[in-house]
Amino acid sequence: MADIRIIDVVDATAFQRIPPCADPGFDHRSCDYWEDGARGSKAARLSWLEPGSGPASAGSPRRPNPFGEPADDEPATNPFAPPRTAAPAANPFLVGDDDPLAENPFAPTRPKRPTVGADAPRKLGLLGRGLGVFGSYAKVLLVDDVAAAYAQFGPLSAYPRALTLRDLYPKLPAAPLPAVITCIATTPESRHAGHARRLVEAVCDDLAARGFAAVEAYPEVGTRPDATSGATTAFWLTVGFGLAIDDERYPVVRRELG
Repeated sequence: MADIRIIDVVDATAFQRIPPCADPGFDHRSCDYWEDGARGSKAARLSWLEPGSGPASAGSPRRPNPFGEPADDEPATNPFAPPRTAAPAANPFLVGDDDPLAENPFAPTRPKRPTVGADAPRKLGLLGRGLGVFGSYAKVLLVDDVAAAYAQFGPLSAYPRALTLRDLYPKLPAAPLPAVITCIATTPESRHAGHARRLVEAVCDDLAARGFAAVEAYPEVGTRPDATSGATTAFWLTVGFGLAIDDERYPVVRRELG
């Protein structure tokens, strides 16, 4: 009997277990289609797999404002901005607005939040953004220690493209906002064995335990199976989802979590 287990993608070791896409032109390990609603891509990008391409480069570079106050890491070259003065000495008894426990010698030590590390590959940096608050954003299903299926999920706020898509349908419930499953994919040799269904159930159980009341997914109609990781509407209906929006191109499926 096959040994089936599901792991969370929370570090470099688990990241390396993400299976390849059925179409080699795509890659789960360099896909930011859902994370970047304007310029996201599913394309295979080998440079994204290099260490150090991670969290620091996961977003668009910030353009300096020549008329604004320089940031701490920028030289004070703005001739129109008033000169900066030295920062006042820190008051250990003053509670900061941004973190009430920061630098407070009388508060209990706050445990360090888990991270994927500054030298993580770029996609792992994206998957690790919520580790300290939400938890993992991806799971891999292993069969006899071989990766067979992959799922990406998380809070709606983590995926701008999902937010944009939801804006097309004002009838979708606005509160409470759902979690989303953006990707569910099975390797070609592992299809039709129930692995995707098992992985979706594990994700839904996880999301329910994290306090979400519902989860949505966004299948693509008329797309080649190897060119999408959104599955089909028919698949989602077999795993407890209902058709929330019936659209000829971008339907929305939703499942209440209890």
